[in-house]
Amino acid sequence: MVFHGSRPHGGVHAVNRNLAPVRSAGFTLVELLLAVTLMSLLLALAYGGFKAATQASQRGQVLLEETGKLRITQQFIRRQLNQMLPLEFLQEGDADELPVLFTGTAQRIEFVAPMPGYLGSGGPQVQRMEVLPEDDHLALFFSHALYEGYSPELMYERDPVLLLEGLEFAQFEFLGYDESGELGNWTTTWEDGSVLPLAVRLDVGLPEGSKVAWPVLLTGVRIDEMAVHQTADVREYREAVREMLRGNRTEEQQ
Repeated sequence: MVFHGSRPHGGVHAVNRNLAPVRSAGFTLVELLLAVTLMSLLLALAYGGFKAATQASQRGQVLLEETGKLRITQQFIRRQLNQMLPLEFLQEGDADELPVLFTGTAQRIEFVAPMPGYLGSGGPQVQRMEVLPEDDHLALFFSHALYEGYSPELMYERDPVLLLEGLEFAQFEFLGYDESGELGNWTTTWEDGSVLPLAVRLDVGLPEGSKVAWPVLLTGVRIDEMAVHQTADVREYREAVREMLRGNRTEEQQ
């Protein structure tokens, strides 16, 4: 007797042998380890590049700030020297002695000039720029006091303003006419305080390895010829300047 719905013996095993093995979905442990390693390398490279860019940006910002400070300081010093006035602020010895309009050494200068901005509302001021030791370096300081009623003690009523610090060296030099009336050489000592120099130079040395440089500052004194030549009309010139200043103060009071 034959049954129509029956299967041959061993049919199930034959079908299973013909089916391909099915792989489960997901990643193997080796693939995960490779992915994590590659991701770590990419993150390390990205962080290194970001850190380098940040440091470069910070160094650039510091360099810009230092350069800006030097530029502003140079502009201030140049402006003050450029506007020097032929007004005496000291009297050497007796009244017959020549008045002092300017004193200058390699480390210090004193002169009369207007101050910038609101600081100039009181009129011209006696100004001092002086190189002093600070820690293991040098520093350039600025002091000032009103010209009207000036005495040397007034220069110490307020703390000096720091213009430059951390200097290896700093030196003022002066240019003027010699005894024969010819243009002389640069000198670090100004002998005749009754005459203003033609020009003033400031040379500054910054620490070794500094990323910025100080160009030699050289500026002429922008005044009338009578202010730099000792002539009989110099006193009249100074009186004219005083009259002009008194007139300006009178107009401000009105």
